[in-house]
Amino acid sequence: MGDLEELERLQTEILHRISDLEVSYLPKFVSHSLSLSDDSTTTQGRLSAILAANAVRDFSFKRVPSDYYDWTLEARRDVLGASSIHHLCKSIVLVNTQAPPDVTDCSNRNYSKYYVVVVQYTARFNAETVKNFLYTLNDGKISKKKFNMRLAPEETSIKLTGYEHNGVTCVGMKTDIPVILDEAIVKLNPDFFWLGGGEVDLKLGIRTTEFINYSKPFIINCSGN
Repeated sequence: MGDLEELERLQTEILHRISDLEVSYLPKFVSHSLSLSDDSTTTQGRLSAILAANAVRDFSFKRVPSDYYDWTLEARRDVLGASSIHHLCKSIVLVNTQAPPDVTDCSNRNYSKYYVVVVQYTARFNAETVKNFLYTLNDGKISKKKFNMRLAPEETSIKLTGYEHNGVTCVGMKTDIPVILDEAIVKLNPDFFWLGGGEVDLKLGIRTTEFINYSKPFIINCSGN
């Protein structure tokens, strides 16, 4: 009888170990519970530390397959556990191609050479609305001819943000680029959306209010669904 009990104990221990191994291979979310012992040399560790240091608590990271961008928006929604396809967003870097020669950086938030715009994948971005907003923001003191917002070349985007195409996020950028958030994202319910997480296959989900508190964006209507 003792041998049978010992055999059952060993089998139970082996099953527990198998279960632990299976769990270790499951896709993982990294949330606000990240501790100081986590590896800050990884992208998600570094960005998590930045967010936590800025009082952002409600966020998650999720790894996605390498062919993620070949998927439909519905499939992307499902793998992220997003509330809808409208909660899937992207960050794009714009350059003002008509800025005068003395405007070369992002030191003037109201009249920056570059801006990062966060929009939904389901929306159609309208650069003209950004141009009009910036013109009004400067009280009409700068000629409209001095505004022409265009998508920045990929190499410029990488240099400014430190992130590759499809990995751009507003957190931990190399340059403190002013952020513009499409107001359609602010109206999402529930108020938790997904965007790039610093690597092509890493996505960041974040509470909208906390994103706003962290990035201090201009919130404008710059798209149409």
